[in-house]
Amino acid sequence: MKHPKSVLKDAKMASLNDIRSTFLNYFESKGHTVVPSSPLVPRNDPTLMFTNSGMVQFKNCFTGVEKRDYVRATTAQKCVRAGGKHNDLDNVGYTARHHTFFEMLGNFSFGDYFKHDAIPFAWELITKEYGIDKSRLLTTVYHTDDEAFEIWKKVGVPEDRIIRIATSDNFWQMGPTGPCGPCTEIFFDHGDHIWGGPPGSPEEDGDRFIEIWNVVFMQNEQFEDGSMVELDMQSIDTGMGLERIGALLQGSHDNYDTDLFKALIEASAHATSTDPYGDQNVHHRVIADHLRSTSFLIADGVMPSNDGRGYVLRRIMRRAMRHAHLLGAKDPVMHKLVSSLVGKMGAAYPELGQAQALIEETLKLEETRFIQTLDRGLKLLDDELDKLPEGANLPGEAAFKLYDTYGFPLDLTQDALREKGRAVDTDGFDTAMEEQKAKARASWSGSGESKDATIWFDLADKLEATDFLGYETEVAEGQVLALVADGAEVKEITEGNSGWMVVNQTPFYAESGGQVGDTGSYLKPGVSGSVTNTLKMAGKLFAHQITATEGTLSVGDPLELRVDHDRRSAIRANHSATHLLHEALRETLGDHVAQKGSLNAEDRLRFDFSHSKGMTGGELAEVEGRVNEFIRQNSAVETRIMTPDDARGIGAQALFGEKYGDEVRVVSMGEAQTGKGHEGTTWSIELCGGTHVKRTGDIGLCVVLGDSASSSGVRRIEALTGGAALDHLVSQQQALNEVGQMLKAQPAEIVSRVKALSDERKALQNEVAQLRRELAMGGGGASGPEAEQVNGVAFMAQVLSGVSGKDLPALIDEHKTRMGSGAVLLIADGDKVAVAAGVTDDLKGKLSAVDLVRAAVVELGGKGGGGRPDMAQGGAKDASNADGAIAAAKAVIEG
Repeated sequence: MKHPKSVLKDAKMASLNDIRSTFLNYFESKGHTVVPSSPLVPRNDPTLMFTNSGMVQFKNCFTGVEKRDYVRATTAQKCVRAGGKHNDLDNVGYTARHHTFFEMLGNFSFGDYFKHDAIPFAWELITKEYGIDKSRLLTTVYHTDDEAFEIWKKVGVPEDRIIRIATSDNFWQMGPTGPCGPCTEIFFDHGDHIWGGPPGSPEEDGDRFIEIWNVVFMQNEQFEDGSMVELDMQSIDTGMGLERIGALLQGSHDNYDTDLFKALIEASAHATSTDPYGDQNVHHRVIADHLRSTSFLIADGVMPSNDGRGYVLRRIMRRAMRHAHLLGAKDPVMHKLVSSLVGKMGAAYPELGQAQALIEETLKLEETRFIQTLDRGLKLLDDELDKLPEGANLPGEAAFKLYDTYGFPLDLTQDALREKGRAVDTDGFDTAMEEQKAKARASWSGSGESKDATIWFDLADKLEATDFLGYETEVAEGQVLALVADGAEVKEITEGNSGWMVVNQTPFYAESGGQVGDTGSYLKPGVSGSVTNTLKMAGKLFAHQITATEGTLSVGDPLELRVDHDRRSAIRANHSATHLLHEALRETLGDHVAQKGSLNAEDRLRFDFSHSKGMTGGELAEVEGRVNEFIRQNSAVETRIMTPDDARGIGAQALFGEKYGDEVRVVSMGEAQTGKGHEGTTWSIELCGGTHVKRTGDIGLCVVLGDSASSSGVRRIEALTGGAALDHLVSQQQALNEVGQMLKAQPAEIVSRVKALSDERKALQNEVAQLRRELAMGGGGASGPEAEQVNGVAFMAQVLSGVSGKDLPALIDEHKTRMGSGAVLLIADGDKVAVAAGVTDDLKGKLSAVDLVRAAVVELGGKGGGGRPDMAQGGAKDASNADGAIAAAKAVIEG
């Protein structure tokens, strides 16, 4: 119900954007630093699922752990309450002020000003800047806070409109221990035509008096024994809901009657061809609210899933989509509304516009799948109900079958049955779920994994999946959920010892898809250690391999987790270069190229691909040049969420060894202005869950080291990027300079000089070989070997030094020619020992060169040998028993 506009001195009907700007500008004029909203996924409080108040990002400032370059701050903080104890989901759309997403306007002081400034700031802003009638306002203070009471009197609030409250409603605590202090609040009186009483009265739950401002005086610290002392650093934490003050300033009692929600409700009505403000208004309200929360969550890196934050997001999405279905929508609707939201809020929150394409794709994908699930599930549900007596509850087994086999969630089954006046046997559902887990565990335990690994399945049964934050940040806080040492779960890991740690959320990437696991550190006051690897266990838990370097790490500890930035950056560069390399290989060698494996480490990348022969120097140079062309292009690297089929439909390449679920991350990079491209101008599109650079230019440089055979039909390329590539090129240049100095040649002359030296060396080698052969034959003034008669056969044997085995056949032929008739045995005593034998044609009928060689090599530590009756060769190990070898050959001739 609307109140008269006369409650405002100057009713300008300002937009929510104007109201937000007025707030921030006012406090900026009072010396406050305007700080951007923090993400909806808290980076400094692992106990929260989502950011739910303005003070979350300043938590460590209030406790003194963190110091910033300002002591006054003001924010418009985006917040979500849809999970855990702050869960408003079921009320959204049916009340005037419940939301899953809302904006909290706040001003903060970290040990700077206190009550004597905070209260006048609030009063001046509300009564002068916003022009709200003072006579419609009242305030509350904690019942013992006389100081705040007197300040309110001083700014002009009558005593009878300052109410003392003795409950925790006006005393704030961060937890059972820690910073705390009294609160003071400002309420607006909507008039006696609305039921309700002032705060502290029996009718305080009515809607007449609505809180619009809360100030926390953080002045004390609470201890476990119940004692409380005054803090040295006294601080201010305030909050005012933008939606509430917006409704008030726009003359309404209903948050959904503001300019922002009207625009979103009308967009929903237009998309569904329904009346925005008739009986179906509640459906539009749900859709409008949930559009905001889902869009902002996706923009902040949360993706729909079946665990943790992703599950809450999916639940919000599906609730909105269910209401669109009740409005008669047969096709996806939610994605069509994103542009309206960006138009209203994109200026204040640029990340919304930057992620618009991702938000639209994700919503469309989820709603397409949801419609299929809903239609199929409702039909199957009706089939199950037909088997039951009238009014009977659905057995848990049947509900689990819908969930497990057909993907129909339990809460949707319950909603559908509620409309029919029925319910689900949830105990039976839970029993069926446990039976399935037991079967899965038995199957997994028999898969050949190590015995110690069963601990991870035990943990996976009782812990939620690890929430990976590493796409958005390299620093975050996480809470220790479990510790493992020597294959068993433990409560703590003491200083100097090692083990494994599982936290609820982490920025550390777990080894997968060819990308190595992250390393880094963890810390809290008095406790620190190193993270030496990160692996994914039991399909859902990120296991951090740790060594405790200071203090004792315990289950339940909140930790700051820090990824090694330099190492992660190098890994990201190598992984992104692998995508460019893959496409360059396909472009250069052909579409038959497919990935067969990869390694993306901090110091190098390795890429295995299908190809039947080695690459030429020209092909390697072409691939390297193409990759660097796209690095220099410095185009944005984009990530989208799609189904595997849709991704492949636009030409995305699947990575070898990856297991894909219902949704995949699709990584695109490069603008294909020349050559081959996909989907218009995009050059590389791949399904990939790894971490990547923001722009291709961040890779810096790529140097291909060469290719080699990996296995039959598979080649392997190794390459370097960034600093490692530059170091390699510098090293190559230094080596080239040293060669130039030795050759007394300029770099451009080195190739021709080396070629000339090589030709000269070959000529000299040939000349030396010829001289050695002449010496062996008795030329050059030397006396040649003499033959002796063995069993009527002329037999000549000789041990040659400095002659290689490849020279022996030619020498055998020359000796046979000179002898006319006979047998020859030559032993080359060089780097390798070689034996050769020859028999002239007239003796081949009664003597074989093969027999001579085989007899000789045995005496020289070898075996075997082969060839023809007139010429044979063999290898040996040691020529020291040459006389024995010659004697063995003679014995063959003697018969």
